[in-house]
Amino acid sequence: MKPEDLARRFLARLRPGRDGGVTVGLTVAFVAVALGASALLLMLTGASPSASLSAIWTGSVANATGWTMTLLNMAPLLLVAVGACICSSAGTFNIGQEGQVLIGGLAGAWVGLRLAMPGPMLIVVVLIAAAVGGGAWAALSALMLRFRGVNVPVSTLLMTFLAIQLVTFAVSTPWGLQESVQGSSGIADAQSNPLPANAQLASFGQYPSLQLNTGLFIALVAAVGVALVLTRSRWGFRVRMVGLNPLTAKHAGVRVGALGGFTLALSGAFAGLAGGLLLASPVSTNRLQAGLSDNVGWDGLLVALVARNRPMAAIPVSFVFAVLRAGGDFLSATGVPSYLVDIVKALLVLAFVAPPVLVDLFHGRRGATPRAAPVVSVVPAKTEAAA
Repeated sequence: MKPEDLARRFLARLRPGRDGGVTVGLTVAFVAVALGASALLLMLTGASPSASLSAIWTGSVANATGWTMTLLNMAPLLLVAVGACICSSAGTFNIGQEGQVLIGGLAGAWVGLRLAMPGPMLIVVVLIAAAVGGGAWAALSALMLRFRGVNVPVSTLLMTFLAIQLVTFAVSTPWGLQESVQGSSGIADAQSNPLPANAQLASFGQYPSLQLNTGLFIALVAAVGVALVLTRSRWGFRVRMVGLNPLTAKHAGVRVGALGGFTLALSGAFAGLAGGLLLASPVSTNRLQAGLSDNVGWDGLLVALVARNRPMAAIPVSFVFAVLRAGGDFLSATGVPSYLVDIVKALLVLAFVAPPVLVDLFHGRRGATPRAAPVVSVVPAKTEAAA
């Protein structure tokens, strides 16, 4: 390949389109508006924007403890986002990660409390069980689509509420995972026994110094691995082909339905693994509770949307959301309503997602005739040889 061709391809990757500069400019403007609206809301509630920003900074990245909590929040968010990137690349929109996180925690807690295994083998089995549980829960939606034609976003969303009830039932039933010594709290605060010590994730460093949890390394490896598979493998090419044009993929010999169902189950598996990380985290209670997910599934889905379904871009985006989660917890302790942090996250999501849509609408690209693409043969090599 000629040097000028290499330079052209490199610049094309840096600039997604001829309107890339307009999109970047709109994004910067929208982010500024979102931050300004957030400051206005804080002032309307009687809080100081500068003091609130200082509290978020203190609770997230100002010291070793803040960094520990931020990185701890980042790992499950990144795993959920990576799974969402996989199924979205195949044209399947999974919005049930919140429930899949809970089912992953349920499966991990059941294995961790029922099996007696020596050494670190138990934590490995707990994480595998969590991934299998989340994947199986998402696969139910794929089966409903296959045999009953149930819409995937609808089924995955509704199964989230079923997952909450199932976990609540499990931790409130004596023959299930109910705590051996119960307190005076009701069903809403029901929980399981704590996991054994060898079913908890290890961490590097000790308080008050920086602690790096093993789950963070798992999430980073997963993000890099999925990014390579989607962009550098034949399977990833088929996934992206199904997402861009299912009819062309079908003519190319791809089993569109089976691949879409598998990516949906794989997305649930990553969400379930995130639930396993939440359950086995060294700074958590290591108990299964109905509130275990704590909106990690919803926030992870937002991370994937902001990252535009790119696993590598999800790494810095998940860090930003983790800063908001860790800093938001610290901000709530100062008396500022916690829902304001959720409003800030929603405004930032709109600021990053809206500009590309507005640019496309302005230029009328949705109704324009697509430019001719280079012809690529999808006929197997043997068939071409025979012809």
